[in-house]
Amino acid sequence: MLSAISAGLEVYVVGDACGGLTAASHDLALRRMEAAGARLTSWIQVLLELQRDWTRRETYDSARAIVESHAGGYGVGLSYARDMIHPVQ
Repeated sequence: MLSAISAGLEVYVVGDACGGLTAASHDLALRRMEAAGARLTSWIQVLLELQRDWTRRETYDSARAIVESHAGGYGVGLSYARDMIHPVQ
């Protein structure tokens, strides 16, 4: 990671997709990477950026299934929206 930053690359660390031996060591590692210039993000943000547009039908079902299964309240809301809102076709 540090060599990628030194090479001028933008580095993103998915903080909730990695860990340390303890919560404190995880936090310290994230803070060190951020201080070196890495940008911290979360797995849900990465997924949402990859999906970009919820009208993209090719990836909608797979992305929605991941969110509904693993994103807590956001997943519940997405499930509700799917079941209650019926777009005009």
